[in-house]
Amino acid sequence: MEAHIAIFPSPGMGHLIPLTGLAHRLLHLLHRRVFITFIIPTTAGSSIKPQNDILNAMPENVSSIFLPPVDLNDLPQDAAMETRILLTVTRSLPALRQTLVELTRDSTKRPSTLVVDIFGPPSFEIAKEFDISAYIFSTVSAMTLVTIFHVPLLDQMYAYEYRDLTEPLRFPGCVPIPRTDAPESLIGKKNKAQKEKVEMFKMYNLPKGILVNSSVELEPGAFKAMEEGEWCKPDVFPVGPLIRTGSEQQTHDGFECLKWLDKHPVGSVLFVSFGSGGTLSQKQLNELAFGLEQSGQRFLWVIKCPNEKANAGYFSAENHVDPFTILPDGFLDRVKDHGLVVSTWAPQVEILGHGSTGGFLTHCGWNSILESIVNGVVMIAWPLFADQKMNAVNLTDSLGVGCRVKVGENGLVARDEIEKCIRSLMEGEDGRKMRVKMEQLKEGVAMALSQDGSSTTSLLDMAKKLDF
Repeated sequence: MEAHIAIFPSPGMGHLIPLTGLAHRLLHLLHRRVFITFIIPTTAGSSIKPQNDILNAMPENVSSIFLPPVDLNDLPQDAAMETRILLTVTRSLPALRQTLVELTRDSTKRPSTLVVDIFGPPSFEIAKEFDISAYIFSTVSAMTLVTIFHVPLLDQMYAYEYRDLTEPLRFPGCVPIPRTDAPESLIGKKNKAQKEKVEMFKMYNLPKGILVNSSVELEPGAFKAMEEGEWCKPDVFPVGPLIRTGSEQQTHDGFECLKWLDKHPVGSVLFVSFGSGGTLSQKQLNELAFGLEQSGQRFLWVIKCPNEKANAGYFSAENHVDPFTILPDGFLDRVKDHGLVVSTWAPQVEILGHGSTGGFLTHCGWNSILESIVNGVVMIAWPLFADQKMNAVNLTDSLGVGCRVKVGENGLVARDEIEKCIRSLMEGEDGRKMRVKMEQLKEGVAMALSQDGSSTTSLLDMAKKLDF
């Protein structure tokens, strides 16, 4: 009998993509003796096409169900992204329950396991109602996961807001986190939304286990802390890095940017992308353009419409923009021999895996960091929102495979700072030292994912607990 796993991701491509990686990995290790159903929450006005395209490319053992869209129009315009995600999940719970009712009518389709991501714990009560084992799949780093476990503890310790703390935050197994780099879940105002997040984080001790998209080779201290700490009750399974393995729908010849990379020397191109959700203001976009131009380095830049809100693209991965209308006058002509600007979706995994790519200017989403490490590409950290600043600390202070841009007093990263970071990474001694460390990390994660590696063994240990 096949095990049936239901996967309930929260909104955002950054949550769905690693969960599809988990599905692929389970099918591979269990030789397809598992059936997987993705149950996708949606929001009114958002396109489901990007998610649908990914899910339609999955193997036949994987199916998907899109829940009715929930309405978030009652939220204020400045509502935090995390609030929008959490409300989308909680308002989708009645539809999730009805979906499980329909699935359980046929005993051969009854899910025995529910896997949710970091915003999914409110669904645990429903899993309990159906006698389904619940697991969390952590789409964030082990370091971030350690901080999540400590949020309820900090909430009890401090009557005032965490943003008032002056000392760096210190957690077991992790490098110190400057207060300015702590995510909103740690330093947010003590309001209703923050209280709801604290209550959700308390639920992290309820599932049967937590799968983490990382490896002990990458974050040994954080995993050891969770194994030994009384504050972490579930079994923790390091199962990563789980990343996209490349496009299943396109060939190498299907992307002009890959053809362009073919024309340039090994390790000579800087890839610039702020992920599926990150956006820059028009002023910042101009500074980046001039910084790239001044550096004189080859670059491939995935550009988006400017927006004053850094996470403006989060709920929509679609991107349509004419670079000529938003870039400085004459920029494209001046860089045409060594720079390429892409204004639509670009195959990030294939770009990072291309021999010509020698650096990655990234927003520090955890998926992007893992994709870069798997392909051995050093990074410039330019975090924008959520846990990205903490990931940047991890990248620079712990892993040592990236440098970080400095934000000026006016809130902008200046063109001269951008030029300096690019030159340092692509042709400086610091960049060379980072590449040596990166090669070691790349070999370590490859070993973790090998047949007898730590992440493979860990996922198989979790799979043994599934009901067949």
